[in-house]
Amino acid sequence: VQLVESGGGLVQPGGSLRLSCAASGRGFSTYLMGWFRQAPGNEREFVAQISWNGGSTKYTDSVKGRFTISRDNTKNTLYLQMNTLKPEDTAIYYCAAGSNWSIWGQGTQVTVSS
Repeated sequence: VQLVESGGGLVQPGGSLRLSCAASGRGFSTYLMGWFRQAPGNEREFVAQISWNGGSTKYTDSVKGRFTISRDNTKNTLYLQMNTLKPEDTAIYYCAAGSNWSIWGQGTQVTVSS
């Protein structure tokens, strides 16, 4: 599986963005999928994950109630809907696959600023 993120950009505080992660190759529908982010000077951190069938999700506390992870296995695509964005959400966002996060995309930049 190869992963390509898109949908990042510049948004004002309080705004919304939807990130997509398109997967090519076999097996997307069997993988645990997740989103991570890395802000300048910080380590990469976990944001959210979703089980292979979408039946189970987890979020880091700082995004609960604002971000929603979802997937469409018919389109081999993972999503992250981000609402009520804050400046501290500014980071490069990565999607990842596998129970040990062995597969990564190249990342997409999200900047929250007025």
